[in-house]
Amino acid sequence: MVSVRIATGLELPAMPPAAINRALVYFARLSGLDSVWALDHFQGLIPSAIWDRQFSWAAAHYRSPHELFDYQVLLGYLASSAGRLRLGVGVTEAIRRHPVLIAQAMLTLAHMSRRAPILGIGAGERENIEPYGLDFSTPVSRLEEALQIIRLCFSHQGAIDFHGKHFRLEHAVLDLRAPKGRTPEIWIGGQGPRMLRLIGRYGDGWYPSLVSTPEEYAAKWQIIHAAAQEAGRDPESITRALFRLVAFAPTEREVRRMLDSKAARLLALGASAEEWRKVGAQHPFGEDFRGTVDWIPEHYSREMLEEGMKVVPPELLGSGVLWGTPQQVVQKLRAFGEAGVQYVVLSPASALLSRRATLYGLLALRGVAYQLRTGR
Repeated sequence: MVSVRIATGLELPAMPPAAINRALVYFARLSGLDSVWALDHFQGLIPSAIWDRQFSWAAAHYRSPHELFDYQVLLGYLASSAGRLRLGVGVTEAIRRHPVLIAQAMLTLAHMSRRAPILGIGAGERENIEPYGLDFSTPVSRLEEALQIIRLCFSHQGAIDFHGKHFRLEHAVLDLRAPKGRTPEIWIGGQGPRMLRLIGRYGDGWYPSLVSTPEEYAAKWQIIHAAAQEAGRDPESITRALFRLVAFAPTEREVRRMLDSKAARLLALGASAEEWRKVGAQHPFGEDFRGTVDWIPEHYSREMLEEGMKVVPPELLGSGVLWGTPQQVVQKLRAFGEAGVQYVVLSPASALLSRRATLYGLLALRGVAYQLRTGR
């Protein structure tokens, strides 16, 4: 029996030099991938307090883990190299960037690329908001207004009026239009109940990053499905996607050694206090810690991080990462496919470990993408 077919995208490092990102675009084209994606962060996930060669070989080449490009400029730079690849951002938010600015950037990108770009957007994370003096108190309601405005910008000709709690437009004009067939798609990241309902009402795609199992994915999709029907939309018009960090190794024994590395332990430390409670452990950052949403890397000292990584429960090693041999990863992703996933975007987490792991991870990803694309 032929397995469900799943399209595959690659998340780019979005770090200097720019030529590395362009080289990965060519790699994605040659590998038959469907898209490349840039993240939108001021800060990376790794605290500078532990950024050294003991943590990752990459520290010898990057003085900071927070050297990140602006996604809008980067995707514009890559557009002429992308060929048939779709370009996406995964994900931005409407706290640092006004929704009209987001819409204008994506419409501009539509003129530079051969296929419709993908606007990945979510409610935001503390690390990109609070250290910069911005308000993170009502992110979901702000996102809902932003989605309404972006939809208007993509489709409305002439002056726009909008009176909301967070945004006000008075005869605002954005008459730039995408070329025919290239109107940007809006893929919304999120997995909480309110976010799932927003996806059903406004999303062209669902782009979660913290859904752990196929069963959880299927259950959350039902909430989106119902919200879309209530809004008079066809639920099947919404692309069901998934973002995952992925770690490959030739054998399961080797990949399990990778999961006991400092990098993997840091990812487990970034799991929520609720996830720690499920395995009978108390999170060192407090019982209300929500994981990546609350993660602000520069708030933690080396001592706090080292102590926290030491007490990561064995059950959480590998948390937040899709790991295994290439064939094991294919089987895990096919299980998500049976739960409804149509599109995966992968970020090779094994690149933190060594040059060898980086190269192996890319070649493995190429093979995985082929199997998912062909159903073989």
